[in-house]
Amino acid sequence: MNKKMRHRKRYDGALFLLPSLLGVSTFLIVPFLDVIRRSFTDVIGENFVGLQNYRTIFQTSAFQLASANTFKFVLVCIPLLLLLSLIIAVILTESFGNKSRLKHAYLIPMAIPVASIVLFWRVVFDKQGLLNGILAQFGIPGTDWMKESTAFVILVGSYIWKNLGYNIVLWTAGLTSIPRSLYEAAAVDGAGWWKKFRCITLPNLRSVLCTISVLAFLNSFKVFREAYLVAGDYPDESMYLLQHLFNNWFRELSLDKLSAAAIVVSMIIFLGIRLLEKFWDQEEQCR
Repeated sequence: MNKKMRHRKRYDGALFLLPSLLGVSTFLIVPFLDVIRRSFTDVIGENFVGLQNYRTIFQTSAFQLASANTFKFVLVCIPLLLLLSLIIAVILTESFGNKSRLKHAYLIPMAIPVASIVLFWRVVFDKQGLLNGILAQFGIPGTDWMKESTAFVILVGSYIWKNLGYNIVLWTAGLTSIPRSLYEAAAVDGAGWWKKFRCITLPNLRSVLCTISVLAFLNSFKVFREAYLVAGDYPDESMYLLQHLFNNWFRELSLDKLSAAAIVVSMIIFLGIRLLEKFWDQEEQCR
């Protein structure tokens, strides 16, 4: 009877997962397999060309520029975002605990429509915008901020502003889960704020840090909408990202190059996440 019940539970579980499996296979797995196939064929998708598409994209200056800018963007944004959100979360947690009335406002930037953010960018950073008007009052000549190298700084600021609150919420959840008895025992032993932060807070936030790092990494690829609506298909070189390149190739129906580049980027993202997880697993085993 017990054996029959176990088989029945497995059968019910398989039926429960079947709709999700069919949906994922139809809309994700099968299309991705087709992208892999197209990365080894010509633009029509019929003639096999081997690794020619991969050689082509690596020799394309636009792909090199977009890859360098995207790597630079990730390298700058993620450490800044993690550090700023952690500092603010620690300050708010120590000041208000888990009863902060501000926690409901942390996610407001993520709820603001992209069109509103783009409008704000144009009002402030346009050549005839608010920022240049303020500088003119002090006799400082203005510039077209979105057409210079400063466009990259504005893009970084927009990403951090939009994702800061979400990361604060995640950090706060990790901070409030740390037993207060650990801090009380350390205080009795004479430990100061920095020693408690270094020896208690940071070690207990390692698992949270892994999750937040992965989410921040994935969200960094979603900043394209703002940049595209502000500067179009071909923005300043400092903010020309892989998403711009993919959009342009898709519009030109260069599906062979687009497929090869998509596979390369997917592999880099997968390997990056796996290396990050492996690093944190080793840290956990060393504890």
